[in-house]
Amino acid sequence: MMKSAFLAMMAREWQIKRQGAVQWLFPLVLFLLIITLFPLAIGSEPALLLRLASSAVWIATLIALVIGVDDLFRDDMANGVLAQLVVSRAPLPVWVLARLIMHWVFSAGCVAVLSLLAVPLFDMPVKDAVILMVSIVAGSPLMLALSAIASSLTLTLKNGAVLVPLIALPMQLPVLIFATGAVDLYATGLNGLPTLALLGAGSIIAMLITPFVVASVLKMVWSD
Repeated sequence: MMKSAFLAMMAREWQIKRQGAVQWLFPLVLFLLIITLFPLAIGSEPALLLRLASSAVWIATLIALVIGVDDLFRDDMANGVLAQLVVSRAPLPVWVLARLIMHWVFSAGCVAVLSLLAVPLFDMPVKDAVILMVSIVAGSPLMLALSAIASSLTLTLKNGAVLVPLIALPMQLPVLIFATGAVDLYATGLNGLPTLALLGAGSIIAMLITPFVVASVLKMVWSD
C-alpha cells in the first residue's frame, strides 16, 4: 500500500517536473553561468584556477540548490493540493520524500553531472573532477533537506524567498567545508573517503528524518 502510494507520487512529481521545465532549468543555467564566468574573472593562471576549482563549483552548487528550493511547497499551498492531502489523510511524509527525491534528481543530480565541466574550464584532472562529482552526490541531499525545512518554515511568509537562504545557508556551511575538504584531500594524495562517507551518512539520515519534520510543519501551516 505504502509502496504503491510512493510510486504514484513519484510519477506525479515526474510529470510536474516535465511540465515546469523553466523552473528547474533556471538554477542549472545559473550554475553554468557561475562556473563559466569564474575562470574569466580569475584569469588564466592554471595553478590558481585549479586551486579554486572545487570551491567555485561547490559554491555554484550551493547557490543553485538554494535558489531552486523556494517554491518546493509554495505552489501546492496556493492551489489547494496541500489542503487536499491533509484532509484526505494522505501519507504526507511519503509525498514530501517523493518530492525531495525528484527535486534532487532535477537539481543536484544534474549539477553533479555538469560539475565535470570543471575539467575543461578549470583544467582539473579527470580523477579529481570525478571525486568532486561524488562529493556533490554525497553532500547535496543533506543540503536539500536543510533547504526544504527552511522552505516549509517560511511557507506563509511574504518574504519567504529572501528568508530561505538566510535560514538555510548557515546550516549548509559545514557541508560545504567538509565536501571541498574531501576533494582537496584526494587532490593532494590523501584519503578523503572518511569525509565523503560522513557526508553520505548525514545525507541518508537527513533524507529519512526530513520528510517527517517537513510534513509536521506543513500540517501546522495548513491548520493556521
